[in-house]
Amino acid sequence: MERLYSRQAVRECLRARRRAIHRLLIGEGVEDAPIIREIRALAQQQRVPIVAVGRDVLNAVSPHAQGVALEVGAYPYADLDAILAQARARGEPPFILVLDSLQDPHNFGSLIRTAEATGVHGIVVGERRSVGVTPAVVNASSGAAEHMRVARVVNLARAVEAMKAHEVWIVALHGEARRTIYETDLRGALAFIVGGEGEGVSRLLRDKADFVVRLPMRGQVESLNAAVAGAVALYEALRQRGG
Repeated sequence: MERLYSRQAVRECLRARRRAIHRLLIGEGVEDAPIIREIRALAQQQRVPIVAVGRDVLNAVSPHAQGVALEVGAYPYADLDAILAQARARGEPPFILVLDSLQDPHNFGSLIRTAEATGVHGIVVGERRSVGVTPAVVNASSGAAEHMRVARVVNLARAVEAMKAHEVWIVALHGEARRTIYETDLRGALAFIVGGEGEGVSRLLRDKADFVVRLPMRGQVESLNAAVAGAVALYEALRQRGG
């Protein structure tokens, strides 16, 4: 069992209805907040037990609980086939985000939130050297993780090959690339690879990519963090795709 916390994360989990939900914990003094009333109504519709608890109970869950927590089952990871099926169901060319060795939960959560906002059909991460979808990630995503299909794979390189077999173009984001993202056609079936905080996209995945692109940098700093760079890339793809 996991405990999700923060009002947005709890509400989106109840809205998504993808997890087993055991209990809703509501702290004293927050009952009249509009979003708490909405959370309570969603829980009642789904016959989720609601328990009033002291603030100390929620503080033990997280200092950022905001007066509410939700006891739930494990995060429901998807697979690559489900992500591709989502694209077909929407009648759209696949739009996938691949994260290579991303380990910071706040960056992961932020990227999930941006991916959900830009219409990404799913996210692919590795099982090793990568953060999973934890309650901290759900909170950092403002609950967007509950709506996003996330596939956790043993081998990212094989997953990339599988996407290429489905005629998905692979674009890796790397600071030393010659081509900028604005010189690249991102309108078709597309998988964006964004690297982790330290090493970026690995040489192996860059070699498997159809294009390696960079974001133009005109200031004194050499790079952006993973969440910001990924957000810029996803929104450029959305712009080109008619967003």
